[in-house]
Amino acid sequence: MLTILGFAMIATFLVLIMMKKMSPIAALVLIPALFCVFVGKGAKLGDYVIDGVTSLAPTAAMLMFAIVYFGVMIDVGLFDPIVRGILKFAKADPMRIVVGTAILAAIVSLDGDGSTTFMITVSAMYPLYKRLKMSLVVMTGVAAMANGVMNTLPWGGPTARAATALKLDASDIFVPMIPALAVGLVGVFVMSYFFGLRERRRLGVLTLDEVLVEEKESETVLVGAGSGSAGAGKTAVGGSGSGTDAEDDGEQERFTVLDPQRATLRPKLYWFNALVTVTLLTAMIMEWLPIPVLFMLGAALVLTVNFPHIPDQKARLAAHADNVLNVSGMVFAAAVFTGVLQGTGMVDHMARWMVDVIPEGMGPHMALVTGILSLPLTYFMSNDGFYFGVLPVLAEAGAAHGVSPLEMARASLVGQPLHMSSPLVPAVYVLVGMAKVEFGDHTKFVVKWAALTCLIILGAGILFGII
Repeated sequence: MLTILGFAMIATFLVLIMMKKMSPIAALVLIPALFCVFVGKGAKLGDYVIDGVTSLAPTAAMLMFAIVYFGVMIDVGLFDPIVRGILKFAKADPMRIVVGTAILAAIVSLDGDGSTTFMITVSAMYPLYKRLKMSLVVMTGVAAMANGVMNTLPWGGPTARAATALKLDASDIFVPMIPALAVGLVGVFVMSYFFGLRERRRLGVLTLDEVLVEEKESETVLVGAGSGSAGAGKTAVGGSGSGTDAEDDGEQERFTVLDPQRATLRPKLYWFNALVTVTLLTAMIMEWLPIPVLFMLGAALVLTVNFPHIPDQKARLAAHADNVLNVSGMVFAAAVFTGVLQGTGMVDHMARWMVDVIPEGMGPHMALVTGILSLPLTYFMSNDGFYFGVLPVLAEAGAAHGVSPLEMARASLVGQPLHMSSPLVPAVYVLVGMAKVEFGDHTKFVVKWAALTCLIILGAGILFGII
């Protein structure tokens, strides 16, 4: 019964948010509360919620101060060179912009933290997507898939969990998986290319209007290169127009997604801010301090140095208050969902049911089975639940048929591109919140493509003899 109710609760949540019948925050709170009553444990709802909030409180604190930190870094101009570099590469071509999004997300994901990746990627790309009227779900989907592949880095979490659960060395799991993960990342780039082509067909090869930088301009600032509306003296960017490279560069200079004259810029402190950011990311990777503590210290430091006057600090905090409230509220709402799912025992029953339905004849192919099961299981439960609760059971079943724990551990990483869009992952709420995308819209777009990325990694792993 708990197995059925667990799947029913997750299905109800996903259907309601994808049909936009409820907001994610309301659904994350009300649906599990209702099912907790159905299970007959309504009297323990408070305990389950408090347990969930307690477990996610450090994550919420990290996200709150990380948003403030990176928000301030955007305000003071730390990421302006990145934006200019992407603009120079993209030249207002939707195809290049989408591919650039995937590349940027993959590079930033090297720090091993999904929330940081999404904050930097959305901060750099959101103004560009908005100004060119491109699909924001394409941006969130591409960023989530690229980060999902890179999330398998040993310091990213899943690999370390698998190593801990099966008492293996993380490098023995990860290093042989690099070729398969590289194929998966190439798959994300290829999909990004085709998403970009689709956006290009929808919008046309775009031209930047001379009045683009005027913030009060109310009319459409982009015109199709082939529509006949591009006037004399305008350059078709990314197409085969007659404009010179100098004209392209000049038009790129006029196309500014971050105001180069904004009062919050601190050019004299650029290298200080860059050094603090590099030090912060290094400290995260080296685990010198807990991540929430690092972001608390970092946010306090950059606020004090860049904005020494109290009114200016209050203004910066107020400017980012919406993002902080939306994301932290979503995390605490997710704590209700995870608290009920785990507290009632539904997640354990679901896991055991999944293991029990595996046919006996599949024993010698348990690595393949684990790779396939990692898609739904890491989507419907936390990484902790999967790697510490399910993987050891699967590994034991595999060992009985001669499948090594290393193969099982590597196969367990396959589902991470899909996992990063799970409603149980706090970082995804940073992504959709900052991009102002409905979670249901993101889910409808990304699930099938993320699942395809997972299968590409699994296929490559089998082909290379890794799994």
